[in-house]
Amino acid sequence: MKKIFIFIFCLFTFNAIAKETTFDKALFDKAQADGKIVIVSSWIKYCSSCASQMKILNKAKKEGKLSDIEFTNIEYFAFDVTNKEIANLFNIQYQTSLLIFKGSKEVYRSVGETTEDLIYEAIKASI
Repeated sequence: MKKIFIFIFCLFTFNAIAKETTFDKALFDKAQADGKIVIVSSWIKYCSSCASQMKILNKAKKEGKLSDIEFTNIEYFAFDVTNKEIANLFNIQYQTSLLIFKGSKEVYRSVGETTEDLIYEAIKASI
């Protein structure tokens, strides 16, 4: 039983460490002006589903693709939902929010989506 508690503690600890705010308004505006697909997700430090969503998107950004979608024309930003300046900019109230913009137009919004296949489909539909 003690090992289970230690495992759960480590799981939450490592999820919290992996999160960082990468959103930058100037880079966001430039990506939109360049006509890129822009993905924005929100997180909070204790949220394991946020970590799952970010893991999918960070892996895709690092590898340059998600399945057959190349990330050459896609930018991904993440931010802590407690940052009210950014949250208000996008009218986001909850962690694990996922927004996709095509140019300056928001084309997708969800809360709580952590399934790789559904995230993939949302991005693919936005291209």
